[in-house]
Amino acid sequence: MKVTAAVFGLLAFAATIEAAPKTNKAGSEASIANLKDKIKNVVLITMENRSLDNLLGGQKTKGIENSVNNGPYCNPLNLTDTSKGKACSKPKDYDSILNDPDHGVPGNNIEFYGTFLPDNAAIQAGKLKPTMNGFVHEQLRLYSAKQDQSVLANQVMNYYTEEQVPVITGFTKEFVTFNNWHSGHPGPTNPNRAYIVSGTSAGHGTNDADFGKSALTQHSIFEQLSSQNITWKNYATVAGGGDAMYFASTVASGDSKTKMKSLSEFYQDAYLGRLPQFTYVNPSCCGVGTNSMHPTGLVSDGEVLLKQMYDAIRNGPQWENTLFIVTFDETGGFHDHVAPPLAPRPDNLTYTVATPDKDQYTFEFDRLGGRLPTWIISPWVASGYVEKLGVNSDGETVSYSATSILRTLGYLWDFAPFTPRVEWSPSFDHLILEKTNNKAKPQVMPNPIKF
Repeated sequence: MKVTAAVFGLLAFAATIEAAPKTNKAGSEASIANLKDKIKNVVLITMENRSLDNLLGGQKTKGIENSVNNGPYCNPLNLTDTSKGKACSKPKDYDSILNDPDHGVPGNNIEFYGTFLPDNAAIQAGKLKPTMNGFVHEQLRLYSAKQDQSVLANQVMNYYTEEQVPVITGFTKEFVTFNNWHSGHPGPTNPNRAYIVSGTSAGHGTNDADFGKSALTQHSIFEQLSSQNITWKNYATVAGGGDAMYFASTVASGDSKTKMKSLSEFYQDAYLGRLPQFTYVNPSCCGVGTNSMHPTGLVSDGEVLLKQMYDAIRNGPQWENTLFIVTFDETGGFHDHVAPPLAPRPDNLTYTVATPDKDQYTFEFDRLGGRLPTWIISPWVASGYVEKLGVNSDGETVSYSATSILRTLGYLWDFAPFTPRVEWSPSFDHLILEKTNNKAKPQVMPNPIKF
């Protein structure tokens, strides 16, 4: 594998990673005032279907709990017969995989708890804990008739090295990485994207037809910002349709579809200093040639998108006051060893689904999904810092999650939490520093590589 000098420079930078920065208390008057002073523009992109142990499993930065630092981690090949052996996390993953892992609610149940029907009361009482041992079992159940067992195990257990994902490595070495950030819902794409923009999926637990019909009309960030005359744009690879519409129409309120702009317009706006106060970017999904990192798209193509976005923001006139948030919607059925925690219900709605063993399971939206890669990128954040648990407005130490974005934007632009889940979520305003060395941040990210 050919590794560029830029990548070696990033690896060498690990020796100079900063200690925990001295910051204000999250959500305090001082912290919010500093956030408003430093940040005038927010850019948010949500990528697709990768767990932290999968995409960041080979990042050697201290503080990241992952396979290379703390592993390896193993799963049995068969949950009911452990004599059949196990598969353990290993370096070097595929640029693309053909067998998309299970990431529906029942699939997450068996991956987390070892059963399609975990006892919800026992989970809430703390008597049933996720073991995170069912990822390989479920991948083999789905695809063993089509694919070699060892390949299937590698697909969900292996991790990317620092050299394979140089852009991700650059983000991790140069900015703030979250160690404990979870999806809002242990299920697939659209419900999780709804959590990001509205704080709830309104009882939807799968990518059902209501999303395509724009039937979800709960209060969203788009509607909120419009009511306050805060400028925003919804940029997409295919403006007005295609895969981008699939993402952007997650919640219909706030005219999120009719205000869609092309991704080429995003680059123009970034370089010319015309970005709105809130920028929402939709990658393309989900097959060959798309750039969200969702199987069967290439991880390297997703790196190209992230590099292009970073380079445009960094070299534009608004860099000084921009916060670039990079996150993922959900884990996509890829292994992660950190158990998802409980969380308040956003509303009183439930979701009932038929399980693969012909039973019925009802989910009450009272726990988070798997652990995700997430970064905040700005001249005002510490270099190479790993943020672990957060502290919410009730003083509780809890995991960050999808709704932490809305909690933080609420402090920035003075709006109340949309749901009890958003209100409970820790914000990350305190990670914006009062002083910075703007010129220390790289002007470009390394070139991605195919592998």
